[in-house]
Amino acid sequence: MEIFLYDKTIIIVIVFAITLVIAMYSTYAERKVSAFLQDRVGPNRAGIFGILQPLADGVKMFMKEEIIPTASNKALFIIGPSISMFTACLTSAVIPWGSYLEIGTRQVVMQATDINIGVLYIFAVVSTGVYGIIVGGWASNNKYALMGALRASSQMISYELAMGLSIVALVMMTGTLSLREIVEQQSTGGWNILYQPLGFLLFFICALAECNRTPFDLPESEAELVGGYHTEYSSMKLGLYLFAEYVNMFISAAVMSALFFGGYNLPFTDVLSEFLSHNTIAILGTVSFMLKIFIFIFIFMWIRWTLPRFRYDQLMHLGWRILIPLALINIVATGAVLVFFN
Repeated sequence: MEIFLYDKTIIIVIVFAITLVIAMYSTYAERKVSAFLQDRVGPNRAGIFGILQPLADGVKMFMKEEIIPTASNKALFIIGPSISMFTACLTSAVIPWGSYLEIGTRQVVMQATDINIGVLYIFAVVSTGVYGIIVGGWASNNKYALMGALRASSQMISYELAMGLSIVALVMMTGTLSLREIVEQQSTGGWNILYQPLGFLLFFICALAECNRTPFDLPESEAELVGGYHTEYSSMKLGLYLFAEYVNMFISAAVMSALFFGGYNLPFTDVLSEFLSHNTIAILGTVSFMLKIFIFIFIFMWIRWTLPRFRYDQLMHLGWRILIPLALINIVATGAVLVFFN
């Protein structure tokens, strides 16, 4: 039991550290991708090719003066960004980052915890994250911050419905809510993107909206709301909100890779097992999983610097009158296929 807890503790610490590092360097990648798309250079002062820019930004966030507005609710003003960052990091607990490693006589599973309702757990934690935004916007006592918080809460609630419905069809097909079981099923029957292309498209669009990414960045649209729900924030409290957005983007990419693109599964595993050890194959599987995640993160950034922002009425029209009906149609179609062709 002590060895089991020791293994789990190490996995949790490693996943937490990797999540924060990837979120930190996503800010660097965002600026480099935008520079490439706009024919610019991007960060190039801090370190070779600007590789130390995220560290410089982090030091700046910690060293900046911390300002708490006099008219704000000070306790909630501090709690808001903490909730956003905490819930963003919690979602990584049920994601299977690899199969398992053989260390001596033990098998160390590369997952913090494998619960049989992993999909529901992710949706529950993500839906809790909206409290961090609404609390921060309300506690700021600023009309622009409150407007951004109200936009964010209504947007996230609206698109969570379509996102949840897009997963229902996948759960009907796989018969499980465990992320590890869904990934393992794709090792033999092909990736789920082949069977649920519409479900993936709906999930991807909703993931953009859940992460407040362009063209769904209405909650923090600078031209209208100054900065949205974090207008009054500075120092590391602002950093927590910004990092939480990139952590959510990383986790969204990981969930999409696990649900629809095989997760850590490698092609031709049977052939590779004849030449490579199990641990080598497991590590290669984790590397392939991370590559899929990085591809999705690049697509997120590509879309941000390519598409214009929606109007708010267009945002709600897309969510309620297009995505939700399409998700319901997908559920009915999947049910019909399972009943009549299985």
